[in-house]
Amino acid sequence: MSELRLSSIETRGVPGKKRYAMVIDLRRCIGCDGCMTACKAEFDVPVGVFRTWVPYKVVGIYPNVRKHFMPRLCNHCDDPPCVRSCPVGATYKVEDGGFVLQHYDRCIGCKACMASCPYNARFMLPKSRTYTDITSVVDKCTFCHHRVTQGLAPACVQTCIGRARIFGDINDPASEVSRLVSTLPTQVLRPEEGTKPHVFYIGLDRNNSEHGRAIYNPLDVLEQDRQSFNKNHGA
Repeated sequence: MSELRLSSIETRGVPGKKRYAMVIDLRRCIGCDGCMTACKAEFDVPVGVFRTWVPYKVVGIYPNVRKHFMPRLCNHCDDPPCVRSCPVGATYKVEDGGFVLQHYDRCIGCKACMASCPYNARFMLPKSRTYTDITSVVDKCTFCHHRVTQGLAPACVQTCIGRARIFGDINDPASEVSRLVSTLPTQVLRPEEGTKPHVFYIGLDRNNSEHGRAIYNPLDVLEQDRQSFNKNHGA
């Protein structure tokens, strides 16, 4: 597994290299939170923080209103600012596959990567945990690297009952991900940041709902979880 410390090298479209990506079809997401539950179970994610989460916004004019769900996770960028900002090389990008991962033993908890991420995809793990000694370091979604390298789909993708999440090698023209991105209108979040994110959305309507910007605001619905987390972990 080749590791890139400073990752201005793109892996998308490189012959002989895999470049994993995720397509999220917002037309199919029903907000069941199955992806969140699967991710929590797979990684023992503490209360109050998330590797993937599904905020929503109510759009329309009463009585014609509906919930617009917006699944979120690390975008596994081709030019990730978190890799550049880490002073100890704890965050790195895998050349073959494009995963952005962590060396937990190197992380010093300085939160530079959290500050540099334009997607709010990173969080601090608490000082004490029941089932693991990985504590007081930054964590995030890994695209389920441990599963994908064994030929399995990420936990959130496998659990999605509506098939709103599709995962695969975008460098493979025969893959479903590659076909969807090449044939349907897709958008990425904050393209102006130049990070080259590899989570693509179908049906994202940022012009009408401004959901793409509001998504970065703290969610009131999670405030109780945050208070519980802070109480339990002495934050």
